Amino acid sequence: MCFIDEKGQEATRYFAFENQFATALVSFITSEPSEEFIQAVEPTELLYISHTDFHQLLDTIPQWEKFYRYYLEKAYVNNTKRLMSFLIQDAAEKYRLLLAENPVIVRRLSNKLVASYLNISQETLSRLKARVK
Repeated sequence: MCFIDEKGQEATRYFAFENQFATALVSFITSEPSEEFIQAVEPTELLYISHTDFHQLLDTIPQWEKFYRYYLEKAYVNNTKRLMSFLIQDAAEKYRLLLAENPVIVRRLSNKLVASYLNISQETLSRLKARVK
């Protein structure tokens, strides 16, 4: 999931892998057009649900509402941690944390995507990878 700035540069916000969800949650909640793009970078099976059907599930299946609350809480925590990383961590700290918490991102995705996710240049990422090896 990414945003694209006025210069056409991507800023990656989130990666979803097998058995994970990806949604433009702000758009889904507000019913406004999304400023985010969702792009598959590997072969993907896409499942989707309409806003109406989603809310019908919330109204009729208590476990679905519990799942949704859990999903919202997890999304809030993840987004807050990510925002904090942009404000208080340098590039090396962000890279070390990524390797510790989600190394699959570094193993499976291109340097361009990983650098975009960390909000650093590809050159900085290459230097960090060389130091960590």
